[in-house]
Amino acid sequence: RKILMHSRNLCRPLPERQALESFETILHSPAVRIERIVSHGHASPADFWYDQEEAEWVLLVQGSALLAFADGRETALEAGDYVHIPAHCRHRVVQTDPNMPTVWLAVFYLEHAQDNASEKGVSACTGR
Repeated sequence: RKILMHSRNLCRPLPERQALESFETILHSPAVRIERIVSHGHASPADFWYDQEEAEWVLLVQGSALLAFADGRETALEAGDYVHIPAHCRHRVVQTDPNMPTVWLAVFYLEHAQDNASEKGVSACTGR
């Protein structure tokens, strides 16, 4: 059986500025989905909240961003920062860097398959 390997760079090439953020699935399996998200000064609509079935671990690779959570907390992210967002933790993107592309690496997974890893790190909704 031949195994195919695929190698690319998360930061290049980047999509041009568009009206909406760019979402690219890098890897998908029944247990996990990994996406590259590119924002050019984008933000969630003021009345919109993400409320996802999956947990999300997100790394800000380039740029900066501000996330808001339904409980009123906000988290500023710069390149190299990451956050774990449990399933159904309502959140939104308040802003991303307007002067350069913001590149995110997002890993989505079902929490029951995670083996309670949220207890080992900081969870955005519980602060634990």
